[in-house]
Order: sequence, then structure tokens, then C-alpha cells
Amino acid sequence: MARRPQSKPPVLPGFSYVRPLGSGGFADVFLYEQDMPRRVVAVKVLSADAINPEVRRLFTAEADVMARLGAHPSIVSIFQASISSDGRPYLAMEYCAESFGDRYKQAPLTLPVVLDTGVRMASALETAHRAGVLHRDIKPSNILVTQLGQPVLSDFGIATTLSAMDDPERLVAMSIPWSSPEVISEQTTGTVQTEIWSLGATLYTLLAGHSPFAAPEREKNTRELMRERVVRAHYTPLRRPDVPPQVEQFLARTMAKEPAQRPASMLEFAEELRLIQSELGLEPTGIDVASHAWAAVPVIIDDGRQRGPVLTTVSRDSRRAARAARVDPTVSRDADEVVESAGSRGGLRAGLIGGAVGAVVVAAAAIALLATGVIGGR
Repeated sequence: MARRPQSKPPVLPGFSYVRPLGSGGFADVFLYEQDMPRRVVAVKVLSADAINPEVRRLFTAEADVMARLGAHPSIVSIFQASISSDGRPYLAMEYCAESFGDRYKQAPLTLPVVLDTGVRMASALETAHRAGVLHRDIKPSNILVTQLGQPVLSDFGIATTLSAMDDPERLVAMSIPWSSPEVISEQTTGTVQTEIWSLGATLYTLLAGHSPFAAPEREKNTRELMRERVVRAHYTPLRRPDVPPQVEQFLARTMAKEPAQRPASMLEFAEELRLIQSELGLEPTGIDVASHAWAAVPVIIDDGRQRGPVLTTVSRDSRRAARAARVDPTVSRDADEVVESAGSRGGLRAGLIGGAVGAVVVAAAAIALLATGVIGGR
């Protein structure tokens, strides 16, 4: 299948185009420099020939999900989402010059790096799951490397809510080498267990230098043959001398054919990796997971209808709101202006005293001027 030509970079106010970065199924990514604040950003733009209601819904959903989850240290940050002058929606996000998809093709990664990356990605996905979001496209090329060298999860373009995970109308093709058997066979659109499979398959890929079900012979890696091998789910050991048995056992369990045999959650996934790190004498990577208070407000995936006014997700029932309600509306918040409240006896008394003092001062000044002949003389 021929790849579509890359679209023209849009003209964006406040951004200067630098060069192309890549193309996807329905979007292109370009490097821009933002004027204020000064920084380089990656801008993902929908191609003009791909704009339709469903693609627009997916793109809007990606912006909303990334904006909510981008506070996590292991999820790429989004800076802006809008529509360019030529009508194409775009996202401006953190620029990452490299992905783990590039790295493993050059050489398999070291065990410490893979274990550390696994904990970070599991933490990010646990946070997404707590917010009710499935990523559904976990693979090496969607783990980017920041300019500080840290791995971050990207591309929530086909994310869906946990509540709609078995909606057949939301079924979206995934990357076969890293998709679970039940997704490949279309038994589900995605679950926490399918995400666990995908992350396990991704870590296997980083250690092996190839996907878990790739055959040595290139001609045997067709889409259909790969599907068949994934559905059979026969785990092939890495047999790397520096990869101990507990790592092999862990990866085999994450890619078990039966979902119930896999770790129960991404938090459990991360904790098991940390235990392995400790057993190998490595410093365990910290687990960063959102608080329950943050996760209590679910991410709402756009359903394709026209977006209306902003609906707040911030609780109005707070002590600050109560204090604000008690403030007298006639009292100014301006430090240079004092307004007495109507009907205040103290205010009335102060006003009378001030008026009397003012009258005395004016009278004294008038007498002095008359005595000196400044006024009243001819």
C-alpha cells in the first residue's frame, strides 16, 4: 500500500515552521519553534483528505485525554490544541527527538533501562486506567524520549473509556505484533489485561531487538502469519545471558494467552518489576500514580457531537466558595477604595463626624483669608 504524500505544514500564529518529523495514518507531525514562550514543539496536524467526523472525534479525544493526563511525568505534555487557518485541527506538544522504536532497531536495550522504563510506563498507564482511559496502542514507537532523556508515553489517538471498551462500533485496528490475542481475534476492543499484554510485549521487544512473534525469515512476517502466531501466544524465551529467569517468567506471564493469568493491574505490574530490580541489586524506580481525588473526575471522551459550553469538573462545594458567598457585595476589593455597607450605624456615625470636621476646617480657612485681605477686599 502506497504511503500518502505528506501534507503542507500549516501557518500557525506565534509558531515558526522548521521541518517535517513524520507521518501517520491520518496526521502529519512537524517541528515548529514557538515564539512565546521560546521553545521547540512537535505539531501534529490532521491531513486535509482525512478530515471526517470519526477522525475529528478521535483527534479531539486525543487532545482532551493528553491535556488531562499530561501532568504525569511519564506522559508527553500537550501545550495547545486548535484549528489552523486552513481548517485543519492540530496539537502542539512536547518535542521528543527520539523514540524507543528507533532505539531497539539499532540495538537491544540494557536490562536496567528496560526495567526502569517498564515501571515508568506502568505508572503512567495505571494513572490513565484510574481516570477511566485505555491507551490501546502501546508499542515501542509510542514511548518517546524527552530532551532530558526520560521515557514518556505518547499517542492516545485511539484511546477509549473503560466504560465503552466492548462497544463494537469503537473497534479500531491496533499494531498487531504488540496486541493481545483477544484483541487480534476481535473478542474485545481493549481491557486492562490487554494493556498489560501490550506493555509486556513492548518490554520483550526492547530486550530482544525484535517483536515477540517475529520470525527470523522476513517472508514469514506477513500480517496474517503474525496474527496467527499472536493468537497462539507461544512465548519464546529471550535467552540473553544478562536476563535472569525471573525476568523471563515475568514477561511470559504478562503475555499469557489467558487474561486471568496476567498481572491484575498496572500497579501490580510496576510493583513486580520493582521487586526484580531489588533482587538484581538495582535501585527501584519510583511509582508515580495519581491520587484517588484526582482520578475521581473521569476523562470524558468526545462522542462526536458538537462541543458546547465548558462544563466544570471543579467542585463548587468548598470552603473558599462558602467564604466568597459571605462577602458583602458592597465592600470593594480595591485597596484604594473603601465603601461602607448600606445601613451600617458605624459607617453613618463616621460619615457625620467626618462631615463636621470638614466643615470646621473650611470655616477656619475662610476666616484666615478674610483677615489677610486675600478674599472679600476691593
